[in-house]
Amino acid sequence: MRFVSLDDWLGWLEQSHPKEIDLGLDRIRQVAERLDLLRPRAKVITVAGTNGKGSCVTATAGLLQTAGFSVGVYTSPHLLHYAERIQINGKPVADQLICAAFDIISTAAAEISLTYFEYGTLAALVIFKQQDVDYIVLEVGLGGRLDAVNIIDADVAVITSIAIDHQDWLGDNREDIGREKAGILREQQHFVCADPNPPKTILALAKQLNTSAHFIERDFSFAVQGQSWLWHGKAVTGEDVHLPSMRIPHLPLPSMAAALQAVLVLNIELTTEQIEQCLLNLVLAGRFQKLVFQEREFILDVAHNPAATEYFAERLHADLPAGKTFAIVAMMSDKDRSASLANLVGLVDEWYLLDLAYVPRAATPIALAENLAVFNVQVNATGNIQNLMREILTHAQPQDRILVFGSFFTVAAVLAYMQADSQVSRGFQ
Repeated sequence: MRFVSLDDWLGWLEQSHPKEIDLGLDRIRQVAERLDLLRPRAKVITVAGTNGKGSCVTATAGLLQTAGFSVGVYTSPHLLHYAERIQINGKPVADQLICAAFDIISTAAAEISLTYFEYGTLAALVIFKQQDVDYIVLEVGLGGRLDAVNIIDADVAVITSIAIDHQDWLGDNREDIGREKAGILREQQHFVCADPNPPKTILALAKQLNTSAHFIERDFSFAVQGQSWLWHGKAVTGEDVHLPSMRIPHLPLPSMAAALQAVLVLNIELTTEQIEQCLLNLVLAGRFQKLVFQEREFILDVAHNPAATEYFAERLHADLPAGKTFAIVAMMSDKDRSASLANLVGLVDEWYLLDLAYVPRAATPIALAENLAVFNVQVNATGNIQNLMREILTHAQPQDRILVFGSFFTVAAVLAYMQADSQVSRGFQ
């Protein structure tokens, strides 16, 4: 084996390919063919979209597990540990399994150079084949058409939402982005779309491929009534399926609705009680995640584009604190920072800018401060996570709340700080 530890493998992978992002399926498909990974025994659900992918993946996998199936899940990026990316039945696989998979891939690749993400995707597929799971749920990393997971033909393709993000790779308008996301669709296979206004490019390709398409607000829908929600979907037979009033889950309802429709077209049978209990128990780190740390409430969300921060703001408006709202934020330089921050300006009393100097793509605190200055917002402090947490915990009172958002790196920094401390009193996972 080239390396024994996962850290050593990952260090090598970060340097082994000339480009961090190198879209295209030729390289990875050749290696996958050598490893006989392209036609898995398991049924496959692939989830793409600008926002809501992770929640949909988590819900789909949870529902399949509730029905008694073994489920492999591949997501990205991770927050604290690489193994978060490859899970079986809700638990990260062992480091040793990943190292062994990397070694198998390295041998099979031979003269072919693969990216960090391509290695991870193949490792997940190797492990899922070894463990003989019943279902595989794959989250698209970037786009869809040229993303590494798209070497696998999905039995059900899901698109959660289309918004402007990753413009350098996917285009600067919803039609172009939609075309890239729709690359995961397959001829005469099931397609679930949770975007209420899908781009014409998606509609055209779904029709061209003669997919069995299920669109939100046409074939499935949900409605909120007070503290409950209702769901309606359509079975593959065309029969209407109605779920009665259920308690509202923690994760976003459009993603939950799409997951339910995906499971329905797979002919998975679950009772309303099983569905409600499954969705209520779902927790996904960094998605409106509430933690109490040193008697202060933190709300962590990886929202990093305008559509995501708009949804984040809507949820915050519905649950205003008795005291003030503090915010710890850091964002990547290639994001629409001004529009993303604008959604939160009216909700935040004090701003703390995290310096992610160790992340090459990160915007500097100076750049973020300039973005906020446009809205006449002054910054209270900038610095590394240790300094910011000490500062904010000195000023925030128990009746206040502290928001953490802007990127996976931002949330990961706060989670790592908390994990190093023993005083998380509720909800930390």
